[in-house]
Amino acid sequence: MNTIDLSGRTALITGGGSGIGLATARQMLVSGARVELWGRDADRLKAAAVELATPERVSIQSVNVGDPAAVQAAAADTLQRLGQVDILVNNAGVTPGMVPMLEVTLEDWRENFAVNLDGIFFTCRAFVPGMVSRGWGRVINIGSQAGKEGNPYQIAYSTAKAGVVGFTKSLAKELATTGVLVNGVSPTLFETPLLAWARRENPQAMQAALEKIPMRRIGRPEEAAALITWIASDQCTFTTGFTFDCTGGRGTY
Repeated sequence: MNTIDLSGRTALITGGGSGIGLATARQMLVSGARVELWGRDADRLKAAAVELATPERVSIQSVNVGDPAAVQAAAADTLQRLGQVDILVNNAGVTPGMVPMLEVTLEDWRENFAVNLDGIFFTCRAFVPGMVSRGWGRVINIGSQAGKEGNPYQIAYSTAKAGVVGFTKSLAKELATTGVLVNGVSPTLFETPLLAWARRENPQAMQAALEKIPMRRIGRPEEAAALITWIASDQCTFTTGFTFDCTGGRGTY
C-alpha cells in the first residue's frame, strides 16, 4: 500500500462501515490521518473500528445522512470531539431494486435522493465553513458510472448520482479561491455489500455490466481508496470540480 502524507489531518467518511468507505479509512490511517466513520448500521461500524485496530485514531457515529437534523447533531458532536474536519468523503449510498421507471415507488425515489444526494448537501453545509475559515479542505463525493451513463431500470439511483456530478462542479467553482477543493470519484462495479445485493437481485444485469468493463474484472475497494486518498492530499492542488472515473476503462469521457 502506497502512503501519502495526511499527518495532522482529520477525515470524516460517510458510509464508512464497509466497502470503499472502509478501505479509504484504512488507507488514510496508514497515511497518518485521524478518521471518523459515519453510517446507519451501528454494528457494522463497531466491527469496522475493531478491524481497523487503531482506537486512538478512529471514532464512529451512527448517522443517517439523509436526515438533516441527524447530520446537524452528529456534526456538532464530531466537531466538539475532534476540533475540525479537514477531509470529507461523502461515500454513503443506497441502491433500489432494478425496476422500470413506472414501478419506482415514491418511497424508493425519495430515499435515493435523501441518501445519495441530499446527504452530501447536508454534510457539506456542516463542515465546509470550517474548511473555508482555515483556508484548506478536501471534499470528495463518491458518485457512480450510473450517474454519467444512466442505467436502465435504475432511474432514481442514476438521477441522484448525476446530481452528485453537478453538485461537485458547482461547489468547486464557488470555493475555487478558498483553498478548499471539491472533486468526485465515479466507480463502476466494485466488491462491496451493494454489489453483493445487486448480484442477488439481478445477476443477469450484473453480468452485462461486467462485460462493459474493458479490464473484464470488478474493482477492488483499495483501488478506489488509493485514488480518493490522493485527491485528499496536498499532492492534489490544481484539480477541482472534476469527477475521476474509476472504472477499469469503462468511462470514456
